[in-house]
Amino acid sequence: MLAINILKWPGMNQAFLFSFFLTLVLIGAIIVVGMRRPADRKATWGEAVFGATYVFAVMFIAFGVVPHQFIDHADKNLGWRKDNLIYGPFDILKPQSFGGQFPFDVSYEAIRDTVVVVIHVFYFVIMGLIFAWWQKRGAVKTKEVETSSYGRPLMRKA
Repeated sequence: MLAINILKWPGMNQAFLFSFFLTLVLIGAIIVVGMRRPADRKATWGEAVFGATYVFAVMFIAFGVVPHQFIDHADKNLGWRKDNLIYGPFDILKPQSFGGQFPFDVSYEAIRDTVVVVIHVFYFVIMGLIFAWWQKRGAVKTKEVETSSYGRPLMRKA
């Protein structure tokens, strides 16, 4: 029997992983509600306030908590600080200031910040797609109507 605790592996952070997956679950709940709720039903005042608060909470977690937890994890657990430079495999990224050939210094902090930007872009795309889907749900596609030679629609008698 193996006694391996997955949550103690290097690179694993419970707070970051929990907040990341919590956000995805909350976004999934929006999809479930949108599929079950009739698109033509008007929202009551209470439903509108609850929906706005819910979306605000999801966006707060997605754009505030998740990036913060990753920055905290990268700084404390992974050691991705400004003083920790990247040399790359075979020292191809070793800066000239330390005797290498690469023209500038690249720190792990830059990689950390790039990952945070990717997290933000990921959530921007997901939120944009969910918002567009919510607005377009229940929309009926109109059929093309035959037009006359003048470009006006032809009406047939039933």
